[in-house]
Parts: sequence; structure tokens; C-alpha cells
Amino acid sequence: MSTLSILFVLPLLIIFSYLFDAFARKTKFPSVILLMLTGIIVRAITTFYGYDDFGFLENLIPVLGTIGLILIVLEGAVELEINRQKLPVIIKGFLAAFFILIINIWVLQWLFGFLFLMETQIAVLYAIPLSIISSAVAIPSAAGMLSQDREFVVYESTFSDILGIMIFNYALRQFESGQALIGATPLVSLGLQIIGVIVISLAITYVLFRLLKQIDHHVKFFLILALLILVYAIGKFFHLPALVTIFIFGIFLSNVKTLLPRFLRKYLDLEQTEKGLHEFHILTAESTFIVRTFFFLFFGFSIQIQNFNGSDPLIYGLIIFLTMLLLRYFYFGVTTFKLKPGPLTYLSPRGLISILLFLQLKEVSFMNIDESPIDERVLLIVILSSMFVMLLGTIKKQQKVAEVVEAETVESEANGAEDESTTVEMNIEPQSLPENENETDQT
Repeated sequence: MSTLSILFVLPLLIIFSYLFDAFARKTKFPSVILLMLTGIIVRAITTFYGYDDFGFLENLIPVLGTIGLILIVLEGAVELEINRQKLPVIIKGFLAAFFILIINIWVLQWLFGFLFLMETQIAVLYAIPLSIISSAVAIPSAAGMLSQDREFVVYESTFSDILGIMIFNYALRQFESGQALIGATPLVSLGLQIIGVIVISLAITYVLFRLLKQIDHHVKFFLILALLILVYAIGKFFHLPALVTIFIFGIFLSNVKTLLPRFLRKYLDLEQTEKGLHEFHILTAESTFIVRTFFFLFFGFSIQIQNFNGSDPLIYGLIIFLTMLLLRYFYFGVTTFKLKPGPLTYLSPRGLISILLFLQLKEVSFMNIDESPIDERVLLIVILSSMFVMLLGTIKKQQKVAEVVEAETVESEANGAEDESTTVEMNIEPQSLPENENETDQT
């Protein structure tokens, strides 16, 4: 492909992604589906004309996915508001993310062992990516919900991302070293690592805040992003939960006044820092949009339609998704004491992180993903199924919100009419009193 062709294609892809995003905001139809379908269609066209050598995608997609993962976690953490009033919904979101994730992993690994006779280790590693909710898809899709439900989706999906990645890296490290998944020693070691990473993350966060204040160069926000990516890479090299650092930095980014200790706050100009943080947030959102666009386009481009030559991937994908949907319904039914499924039951899309962790399985030495019945085709079916069901749930929720707003409007109008009639009566009665007094005097 010539340079001029690339200059035509790249801007058009970004424009299409922007239009897809605008369409998604109006219709609540997930834009990532449109991006993947665009990639699939373009791949089918190029294959038809004989262009089928795209080996570079095998290295490009994981890199884009990792950068997108860092940006998505950072953007999701920035969206979290931490205070005492938000504490109940934060706890509910964390518990939902943790228990649903653990239940899904346990049931799916049993299901894979029963249906496909998989070893427990391999079944667990396949189950984890399929069980993680995508905050990149869930948060924008919850924009039309009531404030409490919307906040719950933000917390649950963000915690699901963080916990899912930590559990995946922990399980992979345990299996590669030949140790048991659950044990006192590895769990204590993991806890100590997390505590150590949190302490280091606080120090890194403070240094980055000082950099935001001290750097006078007009280019400083990409420097911060580069440092965050470098911190993540160093953590991955030493097999540490480095994503916790990104998460903590994002949390402090939006809650610096409430979370940063007083003895550190006095060294920062909070007003100037907040201005810089707002600009940094905008840059993060823009960068996330670009990376997410090309990741899902290239992922769709890597899928070849001719590989779907049987019904097995469709059947396996639907079984996996329906199993997870029933488990989610069971959890919300038990915790809310409601048998009727609510809209939150349907809002559990899979997306970027599931794809990224699934691609990492190709590098695991004791796994042969090419011969596994759970492949990228099954993953695609799970992703599309979860998004279509989420679409139905958001439409249902929008109808409920509209009914609530309409009822409140009618009630406020009725109250206004009552207040108006009361005001009229109050204005009439004083006028009648003087007449009665005059009549009395005349008599």
C-alpha cells in the first residue's frame, strides 16, 4: 500500500469511528461492534482481491491492546469519585465485580472440563478472559441510566477490569511455576506484592503530580503517559500487578483534594494542579478514542469469514454467554431479593481486555490454542452476544427512565396546579374580609 493510500485510509477510519461513536450515543448501539464489522468487511474485500499477507497484525494488535488497556484503566479510574457518600455504591460495585468474576471462572472451568475434557489449569486460563466485563463498552452504554445505576456500572466494570487482570496474571504465574492456584503462601505473597505496589504507586503518583506542576514545557502530558507506560512495562517485567499503579494514579488524579494526605497537599498548588489535571483528562480521553478505534478495527480485520465453516463456534459461544448471564441473574436475584431481572443484569459486555488476555494465551508454553475448541471465533460470538443483550437492557432501562421522568413531570404539574389554586384562594379571602368588616360597621 502506497503512502498516499495510507493518508487516505487512516483519516477516513478515524472519521468513521467518530460517526460510529455519535451513532452509538443516540441509539446506544455499541460502536465497537461497528468497528469490528468494518474491519471484518475490509478484510473480506482485501482477501477477495488477493491481498492476504498481514502477519504484522500479530504483533501490532497486542501492542495496541496493551496501550489501550492502560488508557482505559486510567480513564475509568479518573471517572471514579471517592467520598463518604459514594462509599455504599463503591462497595456494592466491588463486591459484584469480585463475586461474579470468581463464580464465572469457577463454573466455566468446570464446564470446559466437562464438555471438552480440559485440564483444570488450561480451563481456568480460558475462563478468566471470558469472565471480565469491559469498562470501555459498559461505561458509555450506561450514560442514559439513572445516576445510581450509572455509578454502579462505572465502579463494577472498572473493578472487574482490575481484578480480572490481576487474577489472570496471578494464575498464569502460579501455573508456569508448577504451584497450586490457591494456597496460603502464594496468596500472602500476592497480598504483600499488592501492598508494596500501592506504596510505590503513592510515591510515583506524588512525583507525577510534582512533574505536572514543575514542567514548563508545552509538551508534558504525553511525557506523563510515557512514564506510566514505562512503569507498567517495568512491573510486567518483574511480574508485579503494575496495573494497580495506573489505577491508583487515576484515582488520585480526580480525587486529589480528598485522598492526598495533608502534609503532601501543602507542597502542591491545587488550583493550578486541577487545571492541568482537567487538560490531562481530555488528552487521555482523546488518546483512548484513537487507540480503541484502531484496536477493534485491526481485531476485526484479523478475523476471516471463511474460518466460520461450522456451527460449533456459535453453539459454544452461546452456551458460554448464557451460562454467565444466568450466573449474573442469580447473583442480582440473591442480593436484591428480586426474581424479575433488572437492566443491570444485562449490562455485562465483553471487549478489549478479554481479547487482549486471550491473545496472551498464545504465548503460554504449556497451551496449544490452535487445537482448542475455545478459539477467537468463540470469543467473537461471546463478545457480540454480550453486546446485543446489553443493547436490549439499555433500551429497556431508557424506557423505564422515560416513564419515571414522565411520572415526575405529571406529579410536578399537578402539585403546581394545587399550589396555584391555593394561591388564588389566599388572594380572594383577604378581599372578602374588609367587606364583612364594613358591613358590620354600617350595621
